[in-house]
Amino acid sequence: MRPMIIAIDGYSSCGKSTLARQLAEILNYRYIDSGAMYRAITYALLRKQVDLDDIEAIQQALQDICLDVKYDPIQQRSVVWLNGQPVEEEIRSWEVSEAVSRVAAIPEIRAFAVTQQQAMGRQRGLVMDGRDIGTVVFPDAEVKIFMTADLHTRALRRWKELREKHPEISVEEVERNLRERDLIDTQRTVGPLKKADDAFVIDNTYLDEAQQLQVALDHVKAVAQNLPA
Repeated sequence: MRPMIIAIDGYSSCGKSTLARQLAEILNYRYIDSGAMYRAITYALLRKQVDLDDIEAIQQALQDICLDVKYDPIQQRSVVWLNGQPVEEEIRSWEVSEAVSRVAAIPEIRAFAVTQQQAMGRQRGLVMDGRDIGTVVFPDAEVKIFMTADLHTRALRRWKELREKHPEISVEEVERNLRERDLIDTQRTVGPLKKADDAFVIDNTYLDEAQQLQVALDHVKAVAQNLPA
């Protein structure tokens, strides 16, 4: 099977990253979590206390942001590095979650991130997940998957991930956050979240990880069989 680009888009807390990691491991592809890149940018801006309404200040701050994605053999996963330091734990905070969709909607930030993402795909053999991977970053990707699930189901999944470090957060708060993120993601003017016309849809509301992986893997194999050698 020749190296492909697999683009996975979808709503927040749909299991995109989990599926992307699993596919990358099975296919021996690189995995890039584009959402983590936006989280790292958000973390950097919050840490510098940059006014998110000040485009000039944001552009200045971007000049000092260097992102990289490296494979961590101990954690057995790709980890985002910000200015030479791994920031995987820091970018998963509730504070970053509250701000990331707003940050990711800023055109200057999207242009900054997309340029880096496209450079990562030049060698192919890549699985990348996000919001606009199949529509903007890699519109010619051989495989495009769009993931969705019921809002309350997504909120419960995210709450279970957060409750150990943030026991004060309720399911209702998480659901509100996801609803707001969905609205921002789908209505922004640059790179909005939407299904590519040729994307394969997976609704995993009633699927477990093993089931969604099998559905996706079957689709990837079917696409690969129809590609020229």
